[in-house]
Amino acid sequence: MTALAQKNRATALKAVLFVLFMAGFAFASVPLYRIFCQVTGFGGTPLRADTAPGAVAGQVGMRFDANINPALPWEFKAAERVTVRPGERTVVNYTAKNLVARPTTGRAIFNVSPAKAGQYFSKIECFCFTEQTLRPGQQVEMPVVFFVDPKIREDESTRDIDEITLSYTFYPVENRTSAS
Repeated sequence: MTALAQKNRATALKAVLFVLFMAGFAFASVPLYRIFCQVTGFGGTPLRADTAPGAVAGQVGMRFDANINPALPWEFKAAERVTVRPGERTVVNYTAKNLVARPTTGRAIFNVSPAKAGQYFSKIECFCFTEQTLRPGQQVEMPVVFFVDPKIREDESTRDIDEITLSYTFYPVENRTSAS
C-alpha cells in the first residue's frame, strides 16, 4: 500500500470515528441536559430533596398551573394559590380524572417560573416522579410536597421574587401494555 493510500485510509477512519462520536454525543445530550437541569435547577427545573429545612420569616406566593396534551383523555386541575414561608414544608393537591372507558397512563413534566427561582424550589414528593395510570372514570388527588429554599432571599437575582409558578403538563405514555 502506498503512503498516500495509507494517509487516505487513516483520514477516512478518523472521519468515521468522528461521525460516530458526534452521533453518540447527540443521542446522549438530552439525558445529560436533563440531569444537569435536575442537579442545578437550571431552566426552572425544580430540585429534589428529602426534607424541608424549616420555615423562616417572609413569604412567597405560589401559583399552580395544569395542562394536558390533547392526546391524553384526562381532566387535570391545578391546586389553589397558596402563600408559603421559605423553608416551610407545603403540600398541595392537583386533581386528575380519566375521561374514557379504558385505563390510561400519563406522565407529567414540570417547570418553575421565573426560571431563576428553579434552583430554590425543591420537591420532596411528587406525582411527576412516576407514571400515573388511571382506571376508567377514576378521579384522584395528586399531591406535591415542596419547599422554597430560604436562600432565595439571599440571592440578589431572586430576592424580589414575590410569586413562583409551578406548572405541569401531562402527556400520554405511548405503547403501554396491560399487566394483569
